[in-house]
Amino acid sequence: MAKCENCGKTTNFGHNRSHSLVATRREFRPNLQRVTVYENGKKVSKLLCTRCIKSLTKQYK
Repeated sequence: MAKCENCGKTTNFGHNRSHSLVATRREFRPNLQRVTVYENGKKVSKLLCTRCIKSLTKQYK
């Protein structure tokens, strides 16, 4: 399942709207990336959304 291991962001659902305003179901998936992160002094591979990756890099600068 598409889920961020840091914040828990998952797939959301909504509608596509055509010119005639017919509603069809669609998914909004989070932008997940496989990243290597230091956790308790060890390298750990995690699946994180890009917002979490951005906030983690801001913490360590």
